[in-house]
Amino acid sequence: MGQASRFGTGKGRVCAVTAAGSAAEMRRQVQLALRSTPTVELRLDWLRNDAERAKLLAWAGKQNVGGAALLATCRRIAAGGKFGGSIEAQLYWLMQAREAGCGWCDVEVETLRELPGNSVRGYPVPARVLLSVHDFDRTPALPREIKVPEHGDVDAMKIAASARTIGDSVRLVKLARRSKNFVAVPMGEIGLPARILALREGSALAYAPVGEATAPGQVSLREMMELYRAHKLTRRTRVYGVIANPVGHSLSPLMHNTGFVARGVDAVYLPFLVQELKDFLAAVEPLGVRGFSVTLPHKQAILKHLQEIDPLAAEIGAVNTVVVRRDGSLYGCNTDYVGVLRALEKKMRLRGRRVLIFGAGGAARAVAFALTHAGASVAICARREKVGKELARSVGGGFVPRRALRTEKFEAIINSTPVGMHPHGGVSPLSAGELHCRIVMDLINRPLRTELLRVAAKKGIATVSGVEMFVAQGVAQWELWTGKSAPEAAMRRAVLERLRADETETRAGKNRRARG
Repeated sequence: MGQASRFGTGKGRVCAVTAAGSAAEMRRQVQLALRSTPTVELRLDWLRNDAERAKLLAWAGKQNVGGAALLATCRRIAAGGKFGGSIEAQLYWLMQAREAGCGWCDVEVETLRELPGNSVRGYPVPARVLLSVHDFDRTPALPREIKVPEHGDVDAMKIAASARTIGDSVRLVKLARRSKNFVAVPMGEIGLPARILALREGSALAYAPVGEATAPGQVSLREMMELYRAHKLTRRTRVYGVIANPVGHSLSPLMHNTGFVARGVDAVYLPFLVQELKDFLAAVEPLGVRGFSVTLPHKQAILKHLQEIDPLAAEIGAVNTVVVRRDGSLYGCNTDYVGVLRALEKKMRLRGRRVLIFGAGGAARAVAFALTHAGASVAICARREKVGKELARSVGGGFVPRRALRTEKFEAIINSTPVGMHPHGGVSPLSAGELHCRIVMDLINRPLRTELLRVAAKKGIATVSGVEMFVAQGVAQWELWTGKSAPEAAMRRAVLERLRADETETRAGKNRRARG
């Protein structure tokens, strides 16, 4: 393809973004970036002043970075950057970048429009020019294809646009399929999956920051290269994902992608922020989605979009797993059922035991049916009394009002609400005085140790982390989609390592605030 000759192949198509206020920090970022990719963008506009810009370029000019492709950007404030100087000053720094060894420069369309002949070819800037167009509000109307030579005598063109819908991001990456030397950058959390798939769809580059994000919805360089392996994805790569709102907290991409790497499966798993189900479902075919996990708030709403549903999932009335069949039809099932049984049966015998479920949403329904089928006596306590009573009736259980928890006793209590979920941890859905049981389980898997579990442990009650159910249901999903035996140990280890790192970071943050 055309982009291969301009930007290279493989890892070189992932452009590491280096952006910092000081030359020293930018140097550190460049050195880190070159360990992963030979293509590095120097955001000169992020440096706090001209002295720092001069320091960085002087350093770059002395380095031996053979094979590296350095791209200089000095984006003005008017185009969404941080450089407050004039166009003449911007061009000066781009000329200095050429002297420092930068082979590429990024020139925004706002600058090009003000130059004689709408071209930078009369200035000694880096030899190759990437024309960039940014729209931070929306994805504009797009042409059928981009013909680069028609846009200001440049070598490549980039459109970075905010995706208000998943459909917006699909439109932008489709343009990459039809255009040579074109860079598609869907911005925002909604556009994140398409941003990762951009290289697969034909984009000449994909951007990923080494340090602080420079645009909405960016994925870090490490995640782009190691977790999502964007530079290795092809049209043959199977795409899976999780649909949720919010979705940023989800550990499913880490768990499933770890499994794909461990087993050598050519597949990738992505986080889809889904506000409207129809928006996502319209993107299933163009993005090549072969299956997806379903979580809050879509577990019950997805039912009407399925062509076939597993009988048990139909009985539960909630789906957490969808398979996209070859003909495009959707088959739904529920692996939460498997997850909760595997997690609890390690701790207790369920038959004949009284278990309280706090909450009555999609996850609660799966847990209630699982426990009932295992022979437990199920009780429901929920803020929405009508919904809670309906769930209790559907499993032959009873409804317990909140005030009764002060005196009622159970073998186990299971929290199925999102109260206490990252990033809003530190709060418990139940108080110590409401926990009269032998075991407390929290379906929340992030943080590893929720406030509810801390409260229970202080009372001497045994606890079960939501990680156990999360991994078990994820393993069942993974095996359903791939037809292979999942590397469960590797998947669990990856999740636990991330959660422990979160805890360490949280403690460090608290210590810094205490010292400050």
